[in-house]
Amino acid sequence: MNAVNENMKVVFKKPVSFEGKEYTEVDLSGLENLTTSDLIEADKQFSTSGQFSVMNEVTIGYAVIVAAKASSKPIEFFEQLPASEGLKVKNMVMGFLNA
Repeated sequence: MNAVNENMKVVFKKPVSFEGKEYTEVDLSGLENLTTSDLIEADKQFSTSGQFSVMNEVTIGYAVIVAAKASSKPIEFFEQLPASEGLKVKNMVMGFLNA
């Protein structure tokens, strides 16, 4: 099974527990429906969180904000992922934004 598949799902190596529910993947196909306004809001949220980058789209903090907007999951879901899974999410978001 691929870590990231063609359906824009990030598949976890092992189940992740969040708020009493087990997840084996997260669907980021909602990236396709984001608007420029969504990205502006993500920029604002990134800045007000105290994070800074010359290129927001290459940071994990920004990717988490965008992933939350693209999915039905809160930011906290992505923040508590194991590091390797968080990097998969970041790479998918970054790849989508830079395509």
